[in-house]
Amino acid sequence: MDNREIKKDFPILENRKITYLDSGATTQKPIQVINAIKEYYEHNNANPHRGAYSLSVEATQIYEDTRTKIAKFINARNREEIIFSKNATESLNLIAYSYGLDNLKPNDEVVLSIMEHHSNLVPWQKVCKQTESKLNYMYINSNFEISDKEIENKITDKTKIVGITHVSNVLGTINSVKKIIKLAHKKGAVVVVDASQSIQHMQIDVQDLDADFLVFSGHKMLAPLGIGVLYGKKELLNKMTPFLMGGDMIEYVYEQETTFAPLPNKFEAGTQNVEGVIGLGAAIDYIQKIGYNRIQEIEKELVSYARKELSKLDFLTLYMTPNEENHSGVISFNINGVHPHDVASILDSENVCIRSGNHCAQPLMRFLGIDSTCRASFYLYNTKEDVDNLVKALNKAYEMFKKYIIRR
Repeated sequence: MDNREIKKDFPILENRKITYLDSGATTQKPIQVINAIKEYYEHNNANPHRGAYSLSVEATQIYEDTRTKIAKFINARNREEIIFSKNATESLNLIAYSYGLDNLKPNDEVVLSIMEHHSNLVPWQKVCKQTESKLNYMYINSNFEISDKEIENKITDKTKIVGITHVSNVLGTINSVKKIIKLAHKKGAVVVVDASQSIQHMQIDVQDLDADFLVFSGHKMLAPLGIGVLYGKKELLNKMTPFLMGGDMIEYVYEQETTFAPLPNKFEAGTQNVEGVIGLGAAIDYIQKIGYNRIQEIEKELVSYARKELSKLDFLTLYMTPNEENHSGVISFNINGVHPHDVASILDSENVCIRSGNHCAQPLMRFLGIDSTCRASFYLYNTKEDVDNLVKALNKAYEMFKKYIIRR
């Protein structure tokens, strides 16, 4: 399917004459996902796991069928290894509090990459302080990549947990997660993979990766806001204590004691975001209909074109690896001497939507010696015309600001 045809599946891109280049923050939603949610509310809405009447039973079946679909989608060994959350952030906090607090001891080490989103960094700061363990970082080289030597030097016999983003939300660098997991396991550590910026672009097989935990947010892969997934190996999840307490995650409650339900219910307290789960299932259907091979063909051609065209603008600084094979659909850049927020505002006046700021990655920004960047992030509904619109808008922004730029 041509990506111009794909674009027609997204009502907002038909209704608003915009160049949307912020899919790294949230993707737009195809009509198939919107209709699936509408269908649920019109015909199946009830509280799952709560009623013996047929409508509730149907809602429960739809909810649990989607769990099975996700397990197959990432090749989990057991459907009980799929836990629904509200986003990757909640999933990462669950791991930090339910696994990290109970398993880290004084002088143990947690190793993260300097690329991590705050969601896979701040919880570990808190847990390390509480457990008196140490937080270490793997740093990037001049190609914006983590070298094999850095991985081998930082993951040691003291390392108990490794947190790694599969794809950097700032640099677009695709990290060597399989290599990191293999080395971490040799040292006796467990690995938490943040797949928020990868699962929409590439097939993920958790058994092939041998990931201990893997998280992602639905809204970055065509699904609604407010739905996330935590995958964890069953033997690890079974040993963990619940993160949230309340309805549906219990087995028996007495006045002084409570026993918890088995997986996956143990980690799903309260009424869940059922419409989000339905939308996530429809999003997976859509991705599989297009196919990852086709998605990667579209993105490879598009991002290669964007890299080439943006490289022609001598007023830009680009923050991306020179290795195209190791680069996903994110390009960060700055107009030299102009604040990213000002650039984004001018681009918005040209109906070009990009992100500006620190992208929830302040330690990375400090390591790079900058405060913030502009970020264009691409997905399957983007076209070369979108890239041309970006370049045209950047030229306009530079023309507006160039007389104010202090050249060093």
